[in-house]
Amino acid sequence: MSKNLVIVESPAKAKTIEGYLGKDYKVASSYGHVRDLQKGNNAIDIANGFTPTYEVSKDKKEVIRDLKKLAKAADTIYLASDDDREGEAISWHLQETLKLEESKTKRIVFHEITKNAISKAINNPRALNVDLVNAQQARRVLDRLVGFELSPILWKKIKTGLSAGRVQSVAVRLVVDREREIDAHQAVSAFKVTAEFSLDKGKILSAELPAKFKTKEEAETFVNDCVGASYDIKNLEKKPGKKTPAPPFTTSTIQQEASRKLGFSVARTMSVAQKLYEAGKISYMRTDSLNLSDEAIAGAKNEITSSYGEHFVKTRKYKTKNASAQEAHEAIRPTNFSDRSAGSDDSERRLYELIWKRAIASQMADAEIEKTVATIGISTRKEHLTATGEVVKFEGFLTVYTESTDDDTEEEENKGMLPPLEIGQDLDLNIMKAKEGFTRHAARYTEASLVKKMEEMGIGRPSTYAPTISTIQRREYVVKEARDGHERKYAEITLQNDKVVSSEKTEITGAEKNKLFPTNIAMIVNDFLVDYFPNVIDYSFTANVEKEFDEIAHGLKNWNAMIESFYGGFHKTVEETEQVERSEIGKVRELGDDPATGKPIIARMGRFGAMVQMGETSEDEEAEKPKYASLRKGQFLDNITLEDALELFKLPRQVGELEDKVMTAAIGRFGPYIRHDGKFVSIPKDMDPLQITADEAVELIMAKRKSDAEKFIKGFDENPDVQVLNGRWGPYIKFEKKNVKIPKDKEPTELTYAECVDLAEKTPDKKGRGATAKKKAPAKTTAKATKPKATKPKTTKAKKK
Repeated sequence: MSKNLVIVESPAKAKTIEGYLGKDYKVASSYGHVRDLQKGNNAIDIANGFTPTYEVSKDKKEVIRDLKKLAKAADTIYLASDDDREGEAISWHLQETLKLEESKTKRIVFHEITKNAISKAINNPRALNVDLVNAQQARRVLDRLVGFELSPILWKKIKTGLSAGRVQSVAVRLVVDREREIDAHQAVSAFKVTAEFSLDKGKILSAELPAKFKTKEEAETFVNDCVGASYDIKNLEKKPGKKTPAPPFTTSTIQQEASRKLGFSVARTMSVAQKLYEAGKISYMRTDSLNLSDEAIAGAKNEITSSYGEHFVKTRKYKTKNASAQEAHEAIRPTNFSDRSAGSDDSERRLYELIWKRAIASQMADAEIEKTVATIGISTRKEHLTATGEVVKFEGFLTVYTESTDDDTEEEENKGMLPPLEIGQDLDLNIMKAKEGFTRHAARYTEASLVKKMEEMGIGRPSTYAPTISTIQRREYVVKEARDGHERKYAEITLQNDKVVSSEKTEITGAEKNKLFPTNIAMIVNDFLVDYFPNVIDYSFTANVEKEFDEIAHGLKNWNAMIESFYGGFHKTVEETEQVERSEIGKVRELGDDPATGKPIIARMGRFGAMVQMGETSEDEEAEKPKYASLRKGQFLDNITLEDALELFKLPRQVGELEDKVMTAAIGRFGPYIRHDGKFVSIPKDMDPLQITADEAVELIMAKRKSDAEKFIKGFDENPDVQVLNGRWGPYIKFEKKNVKIPKDKEPTELTYAECVDLAEKTPDKKGRGATAKKKAPAKTTAKATKPKATKPKTTKAKKK
């Protein structure tokens, strides 16, 4: 047995570190958290200072047994979880659960997994930081109290199965508020004038009028005045300038840039970065610090000098604006700048390259720019056109890296050097256009821009952005998707060959890609929380809570007192809200009456989502039942109109017959579909269920049948519920309700029933598979003076999230 035991969070990290430390050290993994608040309503003893009751996760009991054996045999135990609040809490839970002696237990931290960093950590241990533990404990307790008391209210007053998290609810509010801002936006038009001039050798000079015209009449007057006009260069102005590199990545900025440049979700970015960190390729990826160590700066300088030359070097020390950032931490950077590439797969290699470029560019010289502005006179008007271009005189950091923004435009990307021009030079007009444009509403959030907004407002911490955004999507408060644009008309006035032509054209506008849209249930829950729990969902309150966690982490505030100051008013509001009638909460809008029948039409939430209803419900069983129709994607209870509702009631509609059975087009929970002979076939996005023809429906049904036939490989007489099928990721065995992988050395077509049974028995059941348990509303957290009985926890993830 080794004399020294080092406990880390992940097995990948353990393997890397053990290679550095040698035979006198055993490195073991706790596989993330080993215990958490017990499940159920008695986890927090409210009557006794909000004392939490923790329990070891069911799937960690064997891990704890193994660690206890290793710890008992070791002379010194090093707790080496991550250097943040959650990592400190993991070390504390390990110390408590393993009952480690204080005299033989040491806490070590490092920000990169390299031999030098690990050796330095071993030689400079410290004690557990109880203040950091308390800050994390306060977060868990507060979030549990909010979740366990709010969720039952949502179940009772709005819809079964809902839940509300403290930070998640505020993130949802941001998306909802933005959607309503977009809905309220009234587009205002204006006319932008652009011109192209023909120069020698086929070169083109593009220019524009700096100001826009508010009306079509003003634009037409301007263009008509330019008929027969002469144009010349009135002035040429050259302005030197520079561009400065962006600082190295923090957790927030890497999530934003990986989204823009690589198309990664925030969760994917953090998962890939975790693997690079554990492999010792990058520094710790949960950080809000811009700091780089002297060693890192020296490494970057050496790489820049050898690759690009000494004149490309400019050493910078970035100062983090966030007062709560820990400057002892570093920004995200490569552990070795001479490694241009790293990673075991394409995702890791691409993210590593992004990190390397951003970090190396931060230590490079500014780019030197020369901007040229040409002023073009018009003989018949007092206004001037301008043409702008720029040339890079010295690339500096641009040799390596250019930062993206959410507002990047094609015009900016294509801005280049102007052709040779002289003051007094006459210009020949090729074409002039005055095109109607419209003011744009605020952009919907992407995952990246939502992270940026949350960081700006102080909502959450680096470690919470990814799980928060993943959670609100998983709970279906927010959906990330692309949506088609719509056709819009615009006016255009063209001057060419001294002829003015005014025309009306169409364009597609409003197309969205990978944007975050709120669902109807998100809007209802958000409105309910705003009305009844304004503090919980208030932006500034949520940011202030983060500041209080920071104060606890610095030993400036007692965590129990912080929770107590919040809980009293919050719990009182919960009790008051219990008395509110459900009918007062749900969003029900009266849209008007059906022109054909005179029946009232309302929009409301139903059991399966947002819907419209024609007619009134009645207890009389012989009375005519109301008609219902689900809202379509992009429609909201907030703004659906009577005309929209009447269109929805045209479904379901019979589109024809196939094999003497009716084909019906309708819309369900999962979108539009064709129903035929008891089977359902999805209608693609580019087809309208109100317009789909019988021939198109038959084509969809036949295509589905062909797909299903190709999916089937073989079945077994012994059990019809066992089949070998083709799936999205290759052949697999469908064994009753279980999906079973087929080993690579097995030919799917030659599998016997006995082999299928054997493989199924070796495949463990997934949690929750089998009979569906009746859902129960989460019980409300209540004060208990005695230690509650432990309940079985759900399986936790191996890695910290």
